Amino acid sequence: MKVMKFGGTSVGSVESILTVKRIVESAQEPAIVVVSALGGITDQLLRTGAMAAAGDQGFRESFAAIARRHAGTVEGLLPEGRNRASLLNSLNQLLNELQDIFNGVYLIKDLSTKTSNTIVSYGERLSSLIVSHVIEGAACYDARLFIKTELKHAKNIVDTDLTARLVRETFRELPKAAIVPGFISSDKNTGEVTNLGRGGSDHTAAIIAAALDASILEIWTDVDGFMTADPKVISSAYTIKELSYVEAMELCNFGAKVVYPPTIYPVFHKNIPIRIKNTFRPEVEGTYISSHKSEGSKAIKGISSINDMSLITVQGLGMVGVIGVNYRIFKALAKNGISVFLVSQASSENSTSIGVRTVDAALSCEVLNEEFAKEIETGEITRITAESGLATVAIVGENMKHTPGIAGKLFGTLGKNGINVIACAQGASETNISFVVEAASLRKSLNVIHDSFFLSEYQVLNLFVCGIGTVGGSLLAQIHMQQQKLMQENGLKLNVVGIADAKKALFAREGLNLATYRDDLKEQGVKSSPDVLRDEIMRMNIFNSVFVDCTASAEIAGLYKDLLSHNVSVVAANKIAASSRYADYH
Repeated sequence: MKVMKFGGTSVGSVESILTVKRIVESAQEPAIVVVSALGGITDQLLRTGAMAAAGDQGFRESFAAIARRHAGTVEGLLPEGRNRASLLNSLNQLLNELQDIFNGVYLIKDLSTKTSNTIVSYGERLSSLIVSHVIEGAACYDARLFIKTELKHAKNIVDTDLTARLVRETFRELPKAAIVPGFISSDKNTGEVTNLGRGGSDHTAAIIAAALDASILEIWTDVDGFMTADPKVISSAYTIKELSYVEAMELCNFGAKVVYPPTIYPVFHKNIPIRIKNTFRPEVEGTYISSHKSEGSKAIKGISSINDMSLITVQGLGMVGVIGVNYRIFKALAKNGISVFLVSQASSENSTSIGVRTVDAALSCEVLNEEFAKEIETGEITRITAESGLATVAIVGENMKHTPGIAGKLFGTLGKNGINVIACAQGASETNISFVVEAASLRKSLNVIHDSFFLSEYQVLNLFVCGIGTVGGSLLAQIHMQQQKLMQENGLKLNVVGIADAKKALFAREGLNLATYRDDLKEQGVKSSPDVLRDEIMRMNIFNSVFVDCTASAEIAGLYKDLLSHNVSVVAANKIAASSRYADYH
């Protein structure tokens, strides 16, 4: 028996649900199928509830749109007949209940947590009902009857033992496909509807898989699996075939949203493998996660990042040698529900830096200034403020353990590209090195690390070529002619990202077409000037940048100082650059 989970995009349309049907019905063993709400419905339910609580009559049309979408999905999936009529009848019963709740919220102008939990539960209840009528031989189950939670620290925490027992009792006999709504649960003491929070459907599937000792947990989503880096930032990023549980958890903790950490814990303890698959490309192998550590593979498996973070530093000579300072920091933050994802402490003990989400920064400073008010008053600790506009990058890989030189190569590569590391942290397990940079340097950091650690197939140089006369034009023709050969034989990719002449300039981070660049420059280029060249190169802030000056212009040679100071290398065929005043040359 295996457990399959399908996310909101996987059940977001008639076509995608029919794909889910084909995938489930082709399974060679009984399957428990956990489904999310139709894509976007959870947010729409929350918005509708907020509108009703605010006295906005627009909630009625918002609810009507939710009802129309579900009814339209059913009509697109099933032909007219008894089966469709039966499903629409069941669907309407749930929608009538939901409408009554919205009307009640509108009348009393109040939306409690209990009511909100009940409202969002309808998303999964409706979607699971639809999917169960579409898949042949399927039966629908109510997760509220066996996923049980208890309130701890203002969060609904799963009662693992009780839930596991109830899951085993519920699924003692299995149909060919058991359809379960993800995300939703109920309080073990009151029976009130609760939910498992962000990534809750994944968590539901993992809990069931662990309780029933499933052969595998399959997470079906809209991506091919874990990527070596964010493909929106790094075009050469590719799918990672295998990860250990530890590597997957590290990548998840630092922003990889393929699965959430709570998904991994239950199956990790039972040594049940996870496979990430793409619903829309089921033929792709995906990512396989298990306890097995890949031998002989690259030192780092992937790069992950969190942008929009803030760094809060607690510092002062009064911290040196004082026991319990960090205990007070983390206790104060925990009491206020603030999550910390990076910690960096000086060995002198006079400062501790912590990374938090920017939305939590102001509250973090407030509670810490309150906690250390006496020490701040006496000058033992300086007043605590947050540094914002930052990002955290993490490189992850179990093969980093005991491999000398990884950190040196990492920070050396960043330094050569002019990227300043504000704080860093590495655990004793050596599976993760994390560091903080300015948010403006995030794209450059990710690219230069991906390239440096050979996660990219090629070493990349990004060229800005100024001047396309005899010398510059010949150079571009040579690069165009030899690009493929250099990539195949030397592992070197010359990527021309900027071309300029005296009148026009053209830039493209992904690279320009050297077969048509003259026409492209005339038709798409912007007005060129030394200031435009300098400003655009600085704005692009691209890694491994080389400015190639094929002009005879003193003004272009005058850009070198600014370029070099921003870690852009310069190659010059410009005689004026090296034959004018010695002060300029120097």
